[in-house]
Amino acid sequence: MRKHWIDNLRWVTVLLVLFYHVIYFYNNKEVFGGIGGFGEWPQYKQYQDIVMYILYPWFMPLLFLLAGISARYALEKKPAKEWFRSRTLKLLVPATIGLFVFQWLTGYFNTAVSGYVQGQDLLGAVPDTVPAPVRGVIKWFAWSLSGIGPLWFIQLLWLLCIVLLIVRAIDKKDKFWSLCGKSNIVVIILLGVLFWLGEQTLIKEPRPESADGLLNLYKPLFYLIPFLMGYFVFSHNEVQERVKKAWIPLLSAACAAGIVLIATTFGQDNTSPQYLGSPLNCIYGWLACLGLMGWFSAKFDRTCPFASYMTRSSYGIYIIHYLVIASLGYMMKVYTNLPPVAMYIILTVAVFALSPLLYEILRRIPFIRWCVFGEKKK
Repeated sequence: MRKHWIDNLRWVTVLLVLFYHVIYFYNNKEVFGGIGGFGEWPQYKQYQDIVMYILYPWFMPLLFLLAGISARYALEKKPAKEWFRSRTLKLLVPATIGLFVFQWLTGYFNTAVSGYVQGQDLLGAVPDTVPAPVRGVIKWFAWSLSGIGPLWFIQLLWLLCIVLLIVRAIDKKDKFWSLCGKSNIVVIILLGVLFWLGEQTLIKEPRPESADGLLNLYKPLFYLIPFLMGYFVFSHNEVQERVKKAWIPLLSAACAAGIVLIATTFGQDNTSPQYLGSPLNCIYGWLACLGLMGWFSAKFDRTCPFASYMTRSSYGIYIIHYLVIASLGYMMKVYTNLPPVAMYIILTVAVFALSPLLYEILRRIPFIRWCVFGEKKK
């Protein structure tokens, strides 16, 4: 029997990612990747950035945790080779081929945003002495790589699927999985220590002109932990029931920890290794993951036409949504004098309206559907 609460929690989290990116794009807390805010911190407070502090500690770990649960259920129904083949189509194709077919458009605007922030014209960085056709190919290739954006998630998820198959090969008799099913609520909460240990793998002082920043973005060792916990621990019905029964105290504790965290750290770069590795951030992030799973299991284990549509479409919407934010957000900031509140409203409406529309258009084009979404013709 399908567990609708998992589907619902996944697509709701994806929608929160979209809203997070609207706020993040205009943040003034020096978080890498945005175009900047509307005044310098701390003179200009920009309290809407609180959304980043609320969401960032838990929404990506939660998506990896849910992916681990889903991996367990899928591998119970199909052979490992067939599962990995389907994962490769769904994850690796959009994150590689899709970059050169569609995401280069996002990369174009990411380059424009980066040039705006640095005060340089990065769009025309290739010397004029290079022949025009070659110059065009070089730019297209650079824009494609710059267009990875949120697709780091599916690139890393594909790599974690390989790790999972190796772990499964070691534990062929599922002894560790069976042992994890005995976890009581105290053990489940204490798994937050692993959450904290994972954050300690980040490079505290990333070196410029190195891969340190890239590793801190992908955080492979950190995200491996919730992914494997989803597979080995939270895929058990018994564990889900224990979290479900405790959802009120878990979510209440998460809210309390979040309030203290935000009240004491607002204004800091909430994506820095030091911030993410702090005990309070990890407590809040882990309790939020548990509380939301318990809440959705208790109250939202059902579906409706809209929820069914979002279950099918949220992945595709996630893949293409950042083009809307990067393009429209950049043009409004650079070429208009709209007040900040108007930019936030326009960009929010646009990303929630245009992303599904663009997805529905692209998925109806056979070759594009395969390249961008990893979907075969049905």
